[in-house]
Amino acid sequence: MRRVSAPAIVDPLPYPGTAHILAERAEKTPDAVLYTVLAPGRERDVTARQFRDEVVGLARGMAARGIGAGDRVGLLSRTRYEWSLADFALWWLGAVPVPVYDTSSPDQIAWILSDSEAVAVFAETDELADRVRAAAEITAFPAAQRICVFDTTSDELSLDALVAAGSGRTELTGPYDGVSLDDTATLIYTSGTTGPPKGCELTHRNFVACSQNTIPVAGPIMAEGARTLLFLPLAHVFARFVEVTSLDAGITLAHTPDVSQLMDDLARFKPTFILAVPRVFEKILVGARFKAQAGSPVKKLIFERAVTTAAAWSKASQNGHVPPWLEFRHRLYDKLVYSTLREAMGGEVRYAVSGGASLGEHLAHFFNGIGVYVVEGYGLTETTAPIAGNFPAINRIGTVGHPIPGNEIAVAEDGEILVRGSNVFARYNGLPEKTAEVFHDGWFATGDLGHLDEEGLLTVTGRKKEIIVTAGGKNVIPTQLEDPIRASATVGQIMVVGDNRPFVAALITLDPDTLPTILRGLGLDPAMNPARAGHEDAVIAHVQKIVDHANARVSRAESIRAFRILKEDLTVEDGYLTPSLKLKRAKVAEDFVDVIEGIYAK
Repeated sequence: MRRVSAPAIVDPLPYPGTAHILAERAEKTPDAVLYTVLAPGRERDVTARQFRDEVVGLARGMAARGIGAGDRVGLLSRTRYEWSLADFALWWLGAVPVPVYDTSSPDQIAWILSDSEAVAVFAETDELADRVRAAAEITAFPAAQRICVFDTTSDELSLDALVAAGSGRTELTGPYDGVSLDDTATLIYTSGTTGPPKGCELTHRNFVACSQNTIPVAGPIMAEGARTLLFLPLAHVFARFVEVTSLDAGITLAHTPDVSQLMDDLARFKPTFILAVPRVFEKILVGARFKAQAGSPVKKLIFERAVTTAAAWSKASQNGHVPPWLEFRHRLYDKLVYSTLREAMGGEVRYAVSGGASLGEHLAHFFNGIGVYVVEGYGLTETTAPIAGNFPAINRIGTVGHPIPGNEIAVAEDGEILVRGSNVFARYNGLPEKTAEVFHDGWFATGDLGHLDEEGLLTVTGRKKEIIVTAGGKNVIPTQLEDPIRASATVGQIMVVGDNRPFVAALITLDPDTLPTILRGLGLDPAMNPARAGHEDAVIAHVQKIVDHANARVSRAESIRAFRILKEDLTVEDGYLTPSLKLKRAKVAEDFVDVIEGIYAK
């Protein structure tokens, strides 16, 4: 079993709990700006001292309402300043935040708030508060009796009312002193791609160790003066890790609850680094390409050559030698193309962090080539987000780098990635059997496949449970085909099938956002809907070229031999994607069984 470890840089840890990070930050740099609130038409900076004072006020209000140390409290909201305020106020009180995605159905809300035994809940809007009440009619839970709403027409339910309830109290001048590093800090529920979500109990040790040991290896990303714009859901562990680490490092953070305002917020806030899932990076490249294609043939040619040059320059740079002719072309396209792309991201972005899935080597080299180094990280909810990261000092694009200090990574004989260390969670809430299933001799079995090279760099290749074994006995890793196809401008989602079948096939959807432009380029009516477009010969031939490009990377036995274009995209709202945009393969296979059977019958 190959393994690689990285000793902790910070040990022992300086804080007994996550809220103590805020207490020290407010004491050491009280006037440092921790948050910029991007309100419509105006901005508000929040210093470390101001944030601590707001946290104390809210914590006192919760105490006045009977919420105490160890109590679990739901957080149902989009990413916004009040989310972080409530999060740290709960930690200050010694309580346990339980994030819930704002896209969750009443059934999902009922499951999480009842399974976690939450005693109260913060909701962003009155509509979400109503959804909590509807959930309580499915499964009764006490949280529905204590709701606080960020944006509400009810004075009684408002955040101000909650703060006012504790205005006469004098306790909690410091964080709850009964907390220990091994106490549960938060309960985050997994995406539930293969069954009901499981609540991962992450401890204060997980967050404090992860933050303290990531900052030293992050290099210039988290240097003094860094700023980041958070638009990923704070219900996801990746964004939550960034929330804590940014405060620990003294980084100024802003929130964007509405991704339709993302480009405007990037221009207003001008972050130095951003965080996103691979689909966001794909959309940035696709959007830029469409703008170029809408221009003259010369602009289109310049853009495509710029893309090729960026990737080539990045690869040559990583190998230690950039030929003079390539350096010249790179500088030329930096003036013509790359600077414009960086400006679209705010003008000051030099780093990005990608998580949630594989970014793809070509896309990573492209962004590095335009002057934005993408740190690919690897982790799960169970590892407090990152267990490994390809930070700038490593600069080995295509890998997810070395373990975060304080952690160890191994690859079992069957290729499964095993991890252990300070980032690994304690247990699944109320599920000792499930917890025992994933721990073997102290190692957490991730369920992911990968390999370690001679330098101890980890490359993730796929998901163990998703391996397809064809009737001919060929093992196929779906993501090797799906990632490059999904990266195209045309495709919304793709799911490779073929387990126990004579060949590999795929279900494909057309991206509704880019479809009009694609249709126009194919000489078809841009107003055509996806259901009709999927039957057009020109569209089918266009998708076939995309599939052929992906097939060229694998053997014939692993290649997609047939595909069907579905009538509409697969979405979170329809239950086919998790909130973190992972495919719920079992549900897709079940609901589209007739389409799959039709492929093989033919």
